[in-house]
Amino acid sequence: MNSTRRIAHLDMDAFFASVELLRYPELRGCAVVVGGRNAHQPVVQADGCRSFARLRDYVGRGVITTSTYEARALGVFSGMGLMKSAQFAPDAILLPANFEAYRDCSRRFKAAVASIAPKIEDRGIDEIYIDFSDIPEATNTLAQRIKQAVFAATGLTCSIGIAPNKLLAKICSDLEKPNGVTVLDLADVPARIWPLPAKKINGIGPKASEKLAQLGINTIGELAAIPLEFLVRKFGRTTGVWLNKVAHGIDERQIVTESEPKSISRESTFERDLHVKQDRAELSEIFTALCMRVADDLKRKGYASRTIGIKLRYSDFQAVTRDVTLPIGVSEGLDIRKAAGECLKRIPLTRRIRLLGVRASGLMPLAEAHTEFSGVQAELPF
Repeated sequence: MNSTRRIAHLDMDAFFASVELLRYPELRGCAVVVGGRNAHQPVVQADGCRSFARLRDYVGRGVITTSTYEARALGVFSGMGLMKSAQFAPDAILLPANFEAYRDCSRRFKAAVASIAPKIEDRGIDEIYIDFSDIPEATNTLAQRIKQAVFAATGLTCSIGIAPNKLLAKICSDLEKPNGVTVLDLADVPARIWPLPAKKINGIGPKASEKLAQLGINTIGELAAIPLEFLVRKFGRTTGVWLNKVAHGIDERQIVTESEPKSISRESTFERDLHVKQDRAELSEIFTALCMRVADDLKRKGYASRTIGIKLRYSDFQAVTRDVTLPIGVSEGLDIRKAAGECLKRIPLTRRIRLLGVRASGLMPLAEAHTEFSGVQAELPF
């Protein structure tokens, strides 16, 4: 492995919540949770002060999109159900998500970084990898300059981890949050990385972590000490070899500055399970909206799609998918709805539905696609 590489992982600090605190500075230092389809907007009272909803008052499905560090200290984290999390932090402020604001802030922080270090791999709305290797500037100085540029562009802080590869850089960016910089070399792995839980390695999920724990392997150092042959026997050759490498801090992946999306999708989980007949109007509205949002995403990114698919999840959590491949690429909402409707007719609709999704794949540049799809309007159950 080339240990002369300098790879940075930049992670915005509690990104969605931090964007909300720009709008509501009076909430700084408070336990704040963002998420939930039913979360209420703040209300301005007669005295000019704002009144905020509390987590204890939330009713319905929904999960936490993000939380402030004060809320996390109470045991409330992203991905938790809102009603369950109210048991830990009933008085936490609850705000609805504002994705337009988050996307705008994301574009601004990435542009600020690119003006200093242009070799960037976009990993999502709030994180990127950056290759520092060819920039003739001291590592800490460069990291601080990037942090200052991000703050100037957004008013937000970020944490940066810098290491010889992406694996270690991502781990490092989480070591000194918030607003931290961590620089690590391969020689530092035994002291800084091996004491950490194995689940800190990106790619070791809950199931793998549980299996490792059953084998008496809880830390990255304990994983590094296990013979390769044992890991291959327990996890298979591909996963076993990978576990052995990452435990020793080895990662040969390169920074990918451009990548073509394989698919674009939108889905909606309902607040209550919907019945095809009794809730036909609501389902129809949701279905059409999903198709239109997929169309907007396609056109904004410059693509058309030849394969349209749908996903349903019933009230018992069983999921079913169907798709159809078209003779030409489509990008208009009504064309996507026609194709998705054909898929819908091939799915049993005898049970209540809790989730509906629409997916576009088989992508092609918009300029290469025809502008009209002659599909027949489907007779839909909703």
